[in-house]
Amino acid sequence: MSIKLAEKRVNEEIAMRDMYAKTLMRLAEKNGNIVALDADLMSSMGMMPFKKAYPDRTFNVGIQEANMIGVAAGMSAVGLIPFAHSFGPFATRRCFDQIFLSCGYAKLNVKITGSDPGVTAAFNGGTHMPFEDMGILRNVPNITILEPVDSVMLENIIEQIADKYGVFYTRLLRKNAVKIYEEGSTFEIGKSITLRDGKDVTIFATGIMVAEALKAADELDKEGISVRVENMFTLKPIDKEAILKCAKETGAIVTAENHSILNGLGSAVAEVITENELVPLERVGVEDRFGQVGPVDYLKEQYNLTYKDIMSKVKKVLERKIK
Repeated sequence: MSIKLAEKRVNEEIAMRDMYAKTLMRLAEKNGNIVALDADLMSSMGMMPFKKAYPDRTFNVGIQEANMIGVAAGMSAVGLIPFAHSFGPFATRRCFDQIFLSCGYAKLNVKITGSDPGVTAAFNGGTHMPFEDMGILRNVPNITILEPVDSVMLENIIEQIADKYGVFYTRLLRKNAVKIYEEGSTFEIGKSITLRDGKDVTIFATGIMVAEALKAADELDKEGISVRVENMFTLKPIDKEAILKCAKETGAIVTAENHSILNGLGSAVAEVITENELVPLERVGVEDRFGQVGPVDYLKEQYNLTYKDIMSKVKKVLERKIK
């Protein structure tokens, strides 16, 4: 792992979906076993260039997500390396049985990508807004669940999982992310990344909430509160060592996720600290609600997913820490 943080946190020029397609095309050129599957969303995912370059290795199954995962499992069984994509709720909730049995139980090599996580589904609305996808898939034994924060991390993660055997779920923002890492950074799956050191409290954040956590830490620093920020981009296997280290050194934890607090990052961190190093914990995330239509910034406010919400939870957890 070699990390270089971006000098400025600005929106990237390349959309995440374009980096996904670009990386798969580059890998497919070197490895003839890589194939791409989609469920009627190839254009939305920016995968038409892949289809043009590799028409015989591109499969649009239509709006049949469960069938897509079954096909991907069959392809894996004959030695291919399938990357299967749909929107988050359809890539997980709609085909959970196929992921659990056809992929996981069968010990096959399938890479699943679920795009537009949480509130980033925006105008696609509540039916397309996955707050539960990672929570559902945490129950699949031996699965790896990842949420790349920007295009630099995404490129490196896709490169890694193409060479690793097993079932992987990548939770992927389709549009332009906030730049967190400089080009050339490399990452270790299963290991949290310290973005900012601090001694009073630790924020574990993932996805779009990383930028919000860093902004919250900047503002809290002005108030004399020293905040450590960790990018926990691997939900499973969770980095227990990092969680326990932060619990011991800062004595309080806040989690921030664009996902339900039920069985997501907050739950995963809570499981570790309750069994090992009990410290006060507060969770920022979606609290047992369905999705709705709206711009991303509006939805962040509606679901209490802003840097101000993180600041509030930090102050609350520090009050509990003092007691």
